[in-house]
Amino acid sequence: MAAPASFSWFRGEIHLDVLLGVVLLASAYTWATVASRRPAPLGPPVAFFGGCVALLAALNGPLHDLSDYYLFSAHMVQHLVLTLVVAPLWLAGTPGWMLDALVARAARVPGIGAVLRWLTRPLPAFAAYGVALVAWHLPGPYNAALETHAWHVVEHLVLLGTALLGWWPILSRSARLPALPYAGQLLYLFVFGMPMTVVAAMVAGAEHVLYPYYAAAPRVFDLTRTPPEGPAFRPLATWHPHCTSPGTPTTNAWSRGETGNGSQGPVQAGRTQRSRVDLEGARREQYHLDLRPAVRFAERRGAGRPHPDRRSRRSRYRRRRSVRGLSPA
Repeated sequence: MAAPASFSWFRGEIHLDVLLGVVLLASAYTWATVASRRPAPLGPPVAFFGGCVALLAALNGPLHDLSDYYLFSAHMVQHLVLTLVVAPLWLAGTPGWMLDALVARAARVPGIGAVLRWLTRPLPAFAAYGVALVAWHLPGPYNAALETHAWHVVEHLVLLGTALLGWWPILSRSARLPALPYAGQLLYLFVFGMPMTVVAAMVAGAEHVLYPYYAAAPRVFDLTRTPPEGPAFRPLATWHPHCTSPGTPTTNAWSRGETGNGSQGPVQAGRTQRSRVDLEGARREQYHLDLRPAVRFAERRGAGRPHPDRRSRRSRYRRRRSVRGLSPA
């Protein structure tokens, strides 16, 4: 796919197929809601139409141009919006009676009902979502999607469809295909982020350029002053909040406070010296604090004099009698 002449935050490509699909989907949702004549609270429609707006923003305009032509990180943001924003908003905004009607209509085809019941169970739903997410980020399928627009459309459709399946055990309001109980939802959500972690680990741990398309793409931001391997690491800087790569030379130099030749800079050297002085002062202060009670006790009681509790019982008895004015026995 050829990049446009220049990138702009105020314009971008508009895909008529995406726009038409969202309009048809929103129209069908509105028609079904009105035709049912059921009381409709405000929350579900807002969630559903919010998912439609998120889909339009992800697949059109500046984010689309950045992800398709310039930045790997923008492409990852696009995938995160599809799987973690659009899909859950659509499911949360679809009422149970509408889901049941769709399932009943699909179950009229022989065998489809059993397939839907199996796919919406927790393990198959999670497996479909995880396998699709990991597989589409392998170098072969990912680079093919970048080079061929039709393959890219298939990638987004598969990610969105499997994300709907993945969120079904959590957000489904269907009586025919219900969600998990609350305790099961907690456990399911705990493992739901693992596929994204696998993808992040694969990208962050790569020792070579996984996606040559972005290595040759024009630069929109001068994020790094890089050595020759810079393009391989640039995507990792903003890949994922939990998987930011510390492997770039710039990041390593910053974390160690080193200059380009490996020696400590003056600022870092001063900080290190102050840290050592502060640590030694803290140790001395702790040492003195530990000794002060013992010194005060020795001054009060006198050197070499035993503690009163350690005297013999007879000595304590004699002392009490002398205090009372009695002669010791």
